[in-house]
Amino acid sequence: MPTLLLVRHGRSTANTAGILAGWTPGVELDDTGRAQAAALADRLAAVPLVQAVSSPLERCRQTLEPLLAARPGLAGPERGGAAPGEPALDERLGECHYGEWTGRPLAELAKEPLWRTVQDHAAAAAFPGGESLRELSHRTVDAVREWNEKIAAEHGEDAVWIACSHGDVIKAVVADALGLHLDHFQRINVDPCSVTAIRYTARRPFVLRMGDTGDLASLAPRPAAHPAQDGHPGQDGPSGDAVVGGSTGAP
Repeated sequence: MPTLLLVRHGRSTANTAGILAGWTPGVELDDTGRAQAAALADRLAAVPLVQAVSSPLERCRQTLEPLLAARPGLAGPERGGAAPGEPALDERLGECHYGEWTGRPLAELAKEPLWRTVQDHAAAAAFPGGESLRELSHRTVDAVREWNEKIAAEHGEDAVWIACSHGDVIKAVVADALGLHLDHFQRINVDPCSVTAIRYTARRPFVLRMGDTGDLASLAPRPAAHPAQDGHPGQDGPSGDAVVGGSTGAP
């Protein structure tokens, strides 16, 4: 199955203000976030990508703008985009619907009784007037699985695709890939404009990078050096075997 590069959007105006943005319209990248987005295109220069997908929210679409400008073949209506220059949009990769918490300062929300549930027992957390974190997990994992199948059918098992989304969304997908109970997803950290890479195979996913803000060239697909010892887990396709003995794939 393909490799997914999950990108959290760059730093936004809500991040710097300490506000829980949710689906509030008009929340955009700040100057730091725009610089992070520009750097992302360079960081991914060596990685072949076949599809770009995004949350519909502005901050995610803005994060992918420099990448799509550098690779126009990833954008446009023919690639599922809403318009020329746009990635494919998938509402299932959108931010959590925080309901009555939307737009409120995080410092204020931390005093709410529900805050401790969100932190310590996420599987039981449901936002008033919004959705539960269980619902968030189900919709986002379903979206990733469906896109994986579509991309594998169109581009092959070694294809690499990118999706820009939000912190809680990415943490939920990573928790699923690691086999973690949703109650543990708060142990996962993803910084703005970080890249989390998950290689899906027929047997299990492999988390190749988590919250990475550095060079990404090694994520480019490469031929397997040995059927069971390649340094890129799952590179061999359906075997899905893990690396044993710390092999780097060298002869």
